[in-house]
Amino acid sequence: MFGIPWHRLPTPLALLKLVGFRKELRQKNLHDTSQLPDRDKLPHPQPSPDGRHLVARTADGSFNDPLHPEMGMVGTRLGRNVPLTKVKVDHKNLLNPNPRVISQRLMTRDEFIPATSLNILAAAWIQFQNHDWFAHGDNRPDKKIVIPLAEDDTWPQEHRPLAIKESLVDESRPQAEKSEPPTFINKVTHWWDGSQIYGSHLEQVDQLRSHIDGKLTIGDDGLLPVDPAIGIDRTGFNDNWWIGLSLLHTLFVREHNTICDRLKQQYPEWQDDDLFDHARLINAALMAKIHTVEWTPGILAHPALQLAMSANWWGLLGQHVKRIWGRVSEDETLSGIIGSPTDHHTAPYYMTEEFVTVYRLHPLIPDEFEFYSHKNGQLRRRGDFFEVGGKRARGVVEEIGLADLFYSLGIAHPGAITLHNYPKALQKLIRDNGETFDLAAVDILRDRERGVPRYNDFREIIGRGRVKSFEEITSNQVWAQELREVYNNDINSVDLVVGMFAEDLPEGFGFSDTAFRVFILMASRRLKSDRFFTKDYRAEIYTLFGLDWIDNNGMLTVLQRHFPTLAPALFGVNNAFAPWRRVGVAGY
Repeated sequence: MFGIPWHRLPTPLALLKLVGFRKELRQKNLHDTSQLPDRDKLPHPQPSPDGRHLVARTADGSFNDPLHPEMGMVGTRLGRNVPLTKVKVDHKNLLNPNPRVISQRLMTRDEFIPATSLNILAAAWIQFQNHDWFAHGDNRPDKKIVIPLAEDDTWPQEHRPLAIKESLVDESRPQAEKSEPPTFINKVTHWWDGSQIYGSHLEQVDQLRSHIDGKLTIGDDGLLPVDPAIGIDRTGFNDNWWIGLSLLHTLFVREHNTICDRLKQQYPEWQDDDLFDHARLINAALMAKIHTVEWTPGILAHPALQLAMSANWWGLLGQHVKRIWGRVSEDETLSGIIGSPTDHHTAPYYMTEEFVTVYRLHPLIPDEFEFYSHKNGQLRRRGDFFEVGGKRARGVVEEIGLADLFYSLGIAHPGAITLHNYPKALQKLIRDNGETFDLAAVDILRDRERGVPRYNDFREIIGRGRVKSFEEITSNQVWAQELREVYNNDINSVDLVVGMFAEDLPEGFGFSDTAFRVFILMASRRLKSDRFFTKDYRAEIYTLFGLDWIDNNGMLTVLQRHFPTLAPALFGVNNAFAPWRRVGVAGY
């Protein structure tokens, strides 16, 4: 057993290793930034006069923990998975090696490498979820970092210099720009509360609600309203928009409204706020369940992970036992995190900067799209990522239609998360405001700017141990040599994102074992720290109808409820994030 990687062990032993990893990470890799000066300048929420904050999710995420009502609310600091003494910005080496060179030499997609076990909805889903968890806000227009360009660099003359706006500083800190460790503010709630469709501010939530029967506003055509100022769907978080996000935001706004209809049938005396609050709780929990027991096992298709993620929700005794007998133990291993006692472990609950880093999964995005009819499989048209992104996305949605778009993304593969598979469209990303930048270079720069340790230091901090050679990172000899050349033979200067993309993957994994260590910790933490998934996951808060709705539904049932004509494409499909059945094609 010693010396054998956990993922090569028999499944029972692999599960034991995973439990051990999580226990150790909970003890060593949760670090609190909220206690740094000046904490008195951070938000101080006030309870609602009617006590609604005790039984429903608040707009800004406050009062999830009634004893520490500011925990996880919008406007608080992102935490850390590494000790604060290790969080330092190396200003002298902020551009060393050059992020643009790393992008060109190590990231560029010469040929699309597909992730054949997934569909593009899996790529859209993780961005949809990320928007619920963290956002650094708009960057600083007054300060920019200029990335030097080589003489033979192909970066367009009209967009030179390649200047990247600095991250917003945490203005609650004294002399924030010089403070160590650097801290940053989360502009959305830290909780798994559906804020990407509901918003993270009371005014925003009110604007998105119809204020009739608890529902969110949606057009008679079944599409979200358009924000006329930017030409993009109006929703809780619509930054970095493309058709994949439009589909999922629309789908779960529809799901919210359907839940409201069913609740009104069950509780005809309820008012608008009662219906809205309960529908949000149910809808957010359903999204969390889909992510836990469908998306994650889809992208991490290892037998031990299949069991572990199901156990996170149901416990090792399984769904059948829990639904019949309820919790047989307070222990999360046997009966799952859902409904167990709340526990923040060694630090207050906040999303972390390192969690942001491990979810830089941009290679999932393809450069080219093909749109087919879900009725007969006929090709309708093609488009590139630029055509389906930003304010252009709405026109594509209206032209192609939601059902055909879901089908088209459901039958196509995303990219594999590796080196040399970064979307070219994102290496020259043109935003609607005209801003143009290389997102691969930005990914590297942001981690350095925010004090995320480089790959080897990070491995050591999370208990994986350091590597001594580039060949220990990857068995691909060409990649190892490229890493050696780009990083000037300095193994300790390899950036975290680059190292994770280069790693050999465990069997069935869609991303690296290093990224997975943070995932083990934070995936369960998002549930275990949230009282609405733990002590308040009960009928008195959700209603018995709500708990049954969550138990009985998943991504497949949601899709078929709102788009019943997709049924032939979903026939025999067990996971909505795996490739769907093609229609109108011989042999399928």
